[in-house]
Amino acid sequence: MKKTSVLSVWSIVVNGLLVLLYALAANAAWCISIHPALVTAVYVVTVVAVNVWIGTAPAFVPSWRMRICWHGVWSLIGFGVSLSVSIPAQIGIGYYLMPLNIGAYLRQLLACIVLLLLLFWNGILSVYLTSIQLGIRLRVIGILCGWIPEVNLFVLFLIVRTCWNEVIFECKKERLNQEREADKICQTKYPILFVHGVFFRDFKRVNYWGRIPKELIRNGAVVFYGEHSSAASIERSADELATRIRDVLQQTGCEKLNIIAHSKGGLDCRMAMADGIADCVASLTTINTPHRGSTFADYMLGKVPTDIQRRIEKHYNKAAAWFGDGDPDFMAAVRDLTAAHCVPLDKALPCPHGVFCQSVGSVLKKAISGKFPLNMSYVFVRSMSGKNDGLVGEDSFSYGEQYTLLQPPRNRGISHGDVIDLNRENIPGFDVREFYVQLVADLKNRGL
Repeated sequence: MKKTSVLSVWSIVVNGLLVLLYALAANAAWCISIHPALVTAVYVVTVVAVNVWIGTAPAFVPSWRMRICWHGVWSLIGFGVSLSVSIPAQIGIGYYLMPLNIGAYLRQLLACIVLLLLLFWNGILSVYLTSIQLGIRLRVIGILCGWIPEVNLFVLFLIVRTCWNEVIFECKKERLNQEREADKICQTKYPILFVHGVFFRDFKRVNYWGRIPKELIRNGAVVFYGEHSSAASIERSADELATRIRDVLQQTGCEKLNIIAHSKGGLDCRMAMADGIADCVASLTTINTPHRGSTFADYMLGKVPTDIQRRIEKHYNKAAAWFGDGDPDFMAAVRDLTAAHCVPLDKALPCPHGVFCQSVGSVLKKAISGKFPLNMSYVFVRSMSGKNDGLVGEDSFSYGEQYTLLQPPRNRGISHGDVIDLNRENIPGFDVREFYVQLVADLKNRGL
């Protein structure tokens, strides 16, 4: 890929000219009366060409989804500029044309409105259908505020800024990956096994680990998944993982695996290693794992009435079985995450000899930073454990030879879901995909 960007001078100039051309076209319908056939042809070609070509930069943008998003960004910029030009222009045109021919004025005013709406809907549909970073909240705000004067323009600015930053960010990542493609910095000696946390499963189409596995594979990693139950005791999950690890080793012909485990998955892996699978593990990296328990689990068992617990358990187990769990056990999973269970387990399961063990943790800085429901649970956990990620207190994360605490960038922080890219969100100051690339690159450098 050429060392340029969607913000190169010529790209801005070309798209800027298309924006200005459209702004002029939106207010030039009255010119058709000068030479109807010729001007109409030029007028229609201009309108269609701008709506199709504005924002196109196929050589710079990494995917069709992002190209359409970039097209939408420039369409909305074009709408904003055209609207700004059209308001004074239509006032001026009306001042001179309305006394002479009010019908002609109304026709060209209608043409102006139609062209503005055409470019607006072109842009808004493009970004709504392709952007990941807009999220549900900003999309809903855009719909609700679309009919509120002035407020809708501010929301439109937020939408444009969010999508603009998304495309720029993805272009930079694409360039970085292309520059280091030959290095295969994630091509470890042993494959990577991703192990999910509690109340989730490994689905083919909706990845628990977000965009992380694809980024690692792009940089040379070989990736597998734990594929164990979503809700079960640590002991039963450990048995499932031990079977899965042996299957992967048989499939690949490798002697060992590097495991990256999130939340309860880290406890499941520790138990599996203690039960005889340690010789098959080269490294274990736990991500936001409650090694000494989660006070939120204690809170649920201590405060939620038993009948409600049973009702939740019944509904969850039924739903989990429908999604593929062989014998889901909601309450067993919750009980095994309490401090009363995890503290003695932590002492009883030291790092196995010959296995490189490390841990990662993160914290939120305020409740509003987390996505639902972590923004609500954060308050409960903070009252009992202080700094936390919305579910697990910071004092429960550390394990192994090396511990990394991801410090909150600015005032946001990194939640229990953010750290595995659950929401596919580009967090300012924390590139989650690149964090895992460097984590796996370190494993490679260690000869693992």
